Amino acid sequence: MLVDTHAHLYEKAFFDDFGQMMARADERNVKKIFIPNVDCSTIKGLVDLCHQYPDRVFGMMGLHPCSVKENYQEELSEIFDWFSKEKFYAVGEIGIDLYWDKTFLKEQIDAFSFQLHKSIEFNLPVAIHARESFDEIYEVVSSPEFKQAKGIFHCFSGNEEQAFKLIELGYYLGIGGVCTFKNSGLDVALKNVPLEKMVLETDAPYLAPVPYRGKRNESGYLKEISQRLADIKETSVEKVAEITTANANHIFGV
Repeated sequence: MLVDTHAHLYEKAFFDDFGQMMARADERNVKKIFIPNVDCSTIKGLVDLCHQYPDRVFGMMGLHPCSVKENYQEELSEIFDWFSKEKFYAVGEIGIDLYWDKTFLKEQIDAFSFQLHKSIEFNLPVAIHARESFDEIYEVVSSPEFKQAKGIFHCFSGNEEQAFKLIELGYYLGIGGVCTFKNSGLDVALKNVPLEKMVLETDAPYLAPVPYRGKRNESGYLKEISQRLADIKETSVEKVAEITTANANHIFGV
């Protein structure tokens, strides 16, 4: 069995063939899918899917760093009001993104810190988005006030040193389609990282693995990701599935 720990299933890219996509995932033994929130505009779609597929789709709730703008405090207020209405399995997707825009760096750090505090208060893991921002994020998560925070560094694409710095803090690495890319460097970065500190993810509909690169990603493609990770770790795909699934179940408490 495989667990997709990060997929945006409520995106428009799935509107035309959602049922078929879920059937393909099932056929490929992807039995659980965790879906992160982005902002207030994605909440309804996320909650509806969790209600529609209660045994397969599990929701997270949070504010994505790319949605942190002038009104981020209003967004946070509405988003965290949902924790009193529905069951969520993590606070996410949260973090810092400096790839597109650095205008709201201060606000991103504030929103990230606020949500880390909430995850500790709720005793929930976090799904952390780190793009062009490892140093900024590490400075936050390594501070003593967030020692109790736990969870996944989604879409890990760093080097071995960064991987072990995160593992030392107790975080897991989310490994997705990037590990199948020829020049990603993850074959080197992950060589010595124990599978016991990794989980699998697709980030669907984004970052489809080879041989689907450039096309819409979907949860069923976790099979290609698990196979590539097995190759990197010189082990069987069955072992990758067994360990990463156990890790995901432990992190999310499902």
